[in-house]
Amino acid sequence: MAKLLRPQFVLFGDSITQQSFEDGGWGAALTALYARQADVILRAYSGYNTSWALFLLDKIFPKLSSPPDVVTVCFGANDAALPVPDGEKFHVPVPQYKANLHQIVSHIKSNSETTVVVLITPPPVGDEAWIDFCRANYGKQPEALPDRTNEVTKLYAQACKEVAKEADVPVIDLWSVFQQTQNWRQAYLSDGLHLTAGGNRIVFDELVNVLNGISFLRADQLPMDFPSFVDIDPKNPGVAFQTWKNNANLVRFLKKRFDSFCVNQNGLYDSSLPTMY
Repeated sequence: MAKLLRPQFVLFGDSITQQSFEDGGWGAALTALYARQADVILRAYSGYNTSWALFLLDKIFPKLSSPPDVVTVCFGANDAALPVPDGEKFHVPVPQYKANLHQIVSHIKSNSETTVVVLITPPPVGDEAWIDFCRANYGKQPEALPDRTNEVTKLYAQACKEVAKEADVPVIDLWSVFQQTQNWRQAYLSDGLHLTAGGNRIVFDELVNVLNGISFLRADQLPMDFPSFVDIDPKNPGVAFQTWKNNANLVRFLKKRFDSFCVNQNGLYDSSLPTMY
């Protein structure tokens, strides 16, 4: 199968990811950063937990397809719902959550060991704000038990970090990073669960930091697709396109060599190896 012109970044997750393409979202910001360099593809499903996400793997990451270069995986906010009437539909016990995350990572890696999988923990929960939001929007009764708490979500964030360590993939610990700011509930959460523009900015910055650690995925290293208009001679435009084609073929050749070099003897991607540039 022919290699795609641009690298592909797939954003896979629940509503935290689905809303990332809204105004001020981290997915939209990533798309703008990598304009004409990478295709950022949204594959996110509000309300989904990791158990439901398993049914999507063969559809979103099919075998024998051109594998994506980067996949972010952000699930856990729904898995962490409590097994109470309003939350039991979504609840996944921590051990099963870990097993599901491992299966997701393994499936993605089975298509290509060099695909960079970035796990993202669920963000913390603003307990009171989320209860108020549910009462105002979902008719939750005042005496009803909360369906999510920050204390329980912490367990899922920790489990996500454990999976990242065991699978040897990068992780963004939103649960901890958000709470480094004193007024994080107001600054980063719109309703106690989902993100404000400020919260989206944190996700974007943390993800870019991860990508900047892998030289061939840096926005300032990836080539633009097709020549810039300033390089096109209107009297002989074909020269600029031929020059771009030759340069693009060289970049793809070097990346292929680098990908082969970065799979260590254990068959795992080793980001500590020397950079391509």
